[in-house]
Amino acid sequence: MTTAYWIAADSWTLTRRALLQWARQPAALLLGLLFPVMVLLMFGYLFGGAMAVPGGGDYREFLLPGMYTLTMVFGLETTFTAVSTDAARGVTDRFRTMPISAAAVVTGRSAADMLNAATGLTMMVLCGLAIGWRWHHGAGDALLAIGLLLLLRYALLWFGIWLALVSGRPETLIALQVLVWPLGFLSNIFTAPETMPGWLGAVAEANPLSATATATRRLFGNPGWEGQSWLSDHALLLAVAWPVLVLAVFAPLAARRYRRLT
Repeated sequence: MTTAYWIAADSWTLTRRALLQWARQPAALLLGLLFPVMVLLMFGYLFGGAMAVPGGGDYREFLLPGMYTLTMVFGLETTFTAVSTDAARGVTDRFRTMPISAAAVVTGRSAADMLNAATGLTMMVLCGLAIGWRWHHGAGDALLAIGLLLLLRYALLWFGIWLALVSGRPETLIALQVLVWPLGFLSNIFTAPETMPGWLGAVAEANPLSATATATRRLFGNPGWEGQSWLSDHALLLAVAWPVLVLAVFAPLAARRYRRLT
């Protein structure tokens, strides 16, 4: 058997471990999947009537691509909780004493969380279709938009693994939750950057979430904020470049941190 075979086999074993944990605790999994749906319904129905859609159109069609993007960020908490809990309980140390590939531990975690992300995104899309959201540019562009969303989740997943290995304590999840919401609001998901104070609007426009939200709106054919900046004109490029950059930085850092755990 080759090294690649054993890495794949060990990764699948650890992916199945995560899936079995979710099967034994369905309530926690269900709440995690329903939370973004609750936020979507709250914003769509409570604030939708007061929001003016750029160029006209249905507010929920404007809102949904942004909510899909935000859902990918919410997944960061799932990764952080799972990895930091394993580290705090000594499970990670146990893995390091076993004859399994070190790469399998983090790749198994990432595979499980991507399955979770795909399930959550599917729920959000079905919920969006139920409340009137549609894509208008064909299945090819819609699939490309879904791919951009999952790419963002995959990049943030490695950031979450690294952060959890550095922290090693699930209690610090609260600090992460405090940071996730400002990251989501300081973007063009809910509000046009042009309506913010100058420096704040520039930060919101440079937010990687703004690039993914803008690119997916265009691919789905939904209305959105159309700024006049270079960042807005190249949103599709940036929706790929930002996650790739995050991945290039934090995947090696996470692997290095795992090898140096004591």
